[in-house]
Amino acid sequence: MLRKIRNIALVLAIVGIAMTVGYRIGWNRAFEENLGKDRLDLRLMWQVRDVLQKKYLDKSQIKDNKMVYGAISGMVSSLGDPYTVFLPPTENKASNEDLAGEFGGVGIQLGYKDKTLAVMAPLAKTPAEKAGLKAGDLILKIKDVEKNINRDTSGISLDEAVNLIRGKVGTEVTLKMYREGVTGTFDVTLKRDSIVVPSLEMEVKTEKGKNIVWIKLYKFSEQVYKDWPSLVDKILVEKNKNRGDFGGIILDLRNNPGGFLQASVLVASDFIRDGVVVEQAGADGQKITYRVEKGRGKLVSDKLVVLINGGSASASEILAGALRDYNRGKLVGEKS
Repeated sequence: MLRKIRNIALVLAIVGIAMTVGYRIGWNRAFEENLGKDRLDLRLMWQVRDVLQKKYLDKSQIKDNKMVYGAISGMVSSLGDPYTVFLPPTENKASNEDLAGEFGGVGIQLGYKDKTLAVMAPLAKTPAEKAGLKAGDLILKIKDVEKNINRDTSGISLDEAVNLIRGKVGTEVTLKMYREGVTGTFDVTLKRDSIVVPSLEMEVKTEKGKNIVWIKLYKFSEQVYKDWPSLVDKILVEKNKNRGDFGGIILDLRNNPGGFLQASVLVASDFIRDGVVVEQAGADGQKITYRVEKGRGKLVSDKLVVLINGGSASASEILAGALRDYNRGKLVGEKS
């Protein structure tokens, strides 16, 4: 009786194996038949992952989510288009905060000094300025107890430094600093606050007896939608005060990386009377036309010079190009 049961079990096992093998063979054939029909062959990727799982020494560094993000980033970068990128969640969050022009942070413009992370400038009325941080101060370590971060800044990228220093409003981050002329290092603990980054600034300069309005447009963030109309009103007040002495406008788009397309259309609408600012073509062949906004055109008669350089990109190039195409202003600077 037991032998009969074992024989039945053996037969069932063989049948099961045969079904599995048959399924796999059929699946592989179907997969291969579909290759070249808008389907990706990802078998090599899975094979590499299996090899890493088996042979990579530090298994703690094998994290599937990072592998997925890395694979997607590689796929997108293979297009060779520097303006088409994939942003993992953390970077995407930071990018959206930059476009919003408001985030939780301490108010430090970061950069490098002698290849060391440094304070380029503390923003006015922010925790960094209130704590006495100065341009040129070196940041040697970033510590955040709540987020379990204790990171030496040697070799750190700006993106990583920004992500570590930013955080929820009301939380604290401690920076180990070095300042030239001060003996040793010192720690500064900063409580994060809501940081609003100005999208633009205006300054009135006098040249040969003429008052010239200098507009520095940093990026086309959400702040532009409210800041630009307010700035235009200030320019109109300046013109009325100095009717015979108003020399024109300098629009500085240098190092402006772009942002919201419609924000650039808003700005263009005060310099151009009417017409198309830009047309956007989609992958489906459809075109979206962005025209000058009605009811603006408050600066159409003023002399205009536009400054651009290699750091001017995206929406700032669209604005500069539209102003040039309509012979509205003179472009000065470098190729964008």
